[in-house]
Amino acid sequence: MNNWPLLSLLVFTPWVGALIVFVLRRQLPTSLRHTLPLLFSLSTLVLGALTLARFDPSVTAMQLTEKHRWIAALNVHYHLGLDGLSLILVLLTGIISPLVLFGTPRNIRCPAIHGSLFLLLQGSALGVFLALDFFPWFVFWELSLVPAFFLIKFWGGPGAPRAAYQFVIYTIGGSAFLLLGFAALYAATGTFDFIELAALARSGVLATKLAAVGGFWPQAVFLGVLLGFAVKVPLFPFHAWLPPAYAEAPTGTSMFLTGVMSKMGVYGFLRILWPLFPAPLHAAAGPLLWLALGGVVLGAYAAMRQTDLKRMVAYSSVNHLSYCLLALFAVASSGPANPAATTAALSGTLLQLFNHGLSAAALFFCVGIMENRSGGKRGLADFGGVRTSAPIFAGFCGVALFSSLGLPGLNGFVGEFLIFRGVFGLTPSFAAIATLGLLVTALFLLTFWQRVFHGPAAGAGIKFRDLDTREVITLLPLLMLMFALGLVPQLLTGLFNPLVTAWATTLP
Repeated sequence: MNNWPLLSLLVFTPWVGALIVFVLRRQLPTSLRHTLPLLFSLSTLVLGALTLARFDPSVTAMQLTEKHRWIAALNVHYHLGLDGLSLILVLLTGIISPLVLFGTPRNIRCPAIHGSLFLLLQGSALGVFLALDFFPWFVFWELSLVPAFFLIKFWGGPGAPRAAYQFVIYTIGGSAFLLLGFAALYAATGTFDFIELAALARSGVLATKLAAVGGFWPQAVFLGVLLGFAVKVPLFPFHAWLPPAYAEAPTGTSMFLTGVMSKMGVYGFLRILWPLFPAPLHAAAGPLLWLALGGVVLGAYAAMRQTDLKRMVAYSSVNHLSYCLLALFAVASSGPANPAATTAALSGTLLQLFNHGLSAAALFFCVGIMENRSGGKRGLADFGGVRTSAPIFAGFCGVALFSSLGLPGLNGFVGEFLIFRGVFGLTPSFAAIATLGLLVTALFLLTFWQRVFHGPAAGAGIKFRDLDTREVITLLPLLMLMFALGLVPQLLTGLFNPLVTAWATTLP
């Protein structure tokens, strides 16, 4: 067991499953076309649990590493490893993915092809969280776009083709800048390895080598890598692709896009941009703080203006992920001046990544239930009094709403509290303005709760059918985790506290 390549198994088991399901799709009975992708998807949760058992939180270096020479002429290695940051995202993927497939309706078109594409997407996301060499990392990064595009285009709503193309054009455009940036890094250093590049950055050699190419190159390469990740998160104003993509995607794909794929951009900031470009990031932190603040406040105001519930939750995702960027840029602007605030901001960011994945996925699933029950309606004015006819659904959706709102006792509160604790200690004025985002978030989420679930039954809320067993089983693990991490957040923080402390003490 100790010699097993656990990280490779994590990445490639879903891909093997995708190949098997696709090749055998015509021979499989209908029930297995749904069940087999689910079983392969569960592999991430099982292998993630084994990885967790072998993980030592006190070690801040990469663990369970696998490194093999791949393309000798380019000094490319197949290099995998994980730390506390990677681990929580692997576990999040392992939780969300099987719930997506289990919650997918049985009458979905071409279930085997849908399951194969989803498994390919799942394995690609895991590769992004575990690869430590840019070449394989970029392969995983780009491959994730292919199944996401087809899942949106062929299983999405009426506007899905346009939304899918917009999603791909934006993200490939960002990836082009990312690729050019790393091509320049390779030309200057001769390596794609993230660990080696970070060591060169800490010693100052990386900046010297880039400056030797030309005086503007350090800033140009930094901007290219920044744009690649800014589009993916997305950082305001690069968010235009997100609301239509999330709104038009099928429910399960929306759950994965917001629960897992949206974390890839923030992961890139933490794993690549910050370690490799600390000085340029510090210099650009002022303008970036304003952009993150725009995402927090304007994202919340945009959500409040929506009458389409799915677009409301999509803009809410922009708002919640912008809290993470606000914390990161506040830390980058202040450096090690306030270690306690820095640690709080970074810890809150990692908690927010995980907790937002749970609450946002649950909300998209709840909106998907309303859409299915009502024959495609999902407008704020299309429902009324759902609590009377579907009390269990109202209770489950209410927990997800109040978790997203940041109610104390639920998981959403802890991450946001730590982020504001940190940002207030580092950049008080930005934290004060950002509280407007909290206020508006409460307004639009409570409006959702009041208009849809309370008052006399009206519209699609009349005789609204309550949750069935499949829907309860899909939502229940997410809700249980919302309570568990709200009451005992150290279940998660214990995995990355030493890592965050090490980050805070090694800031330039």
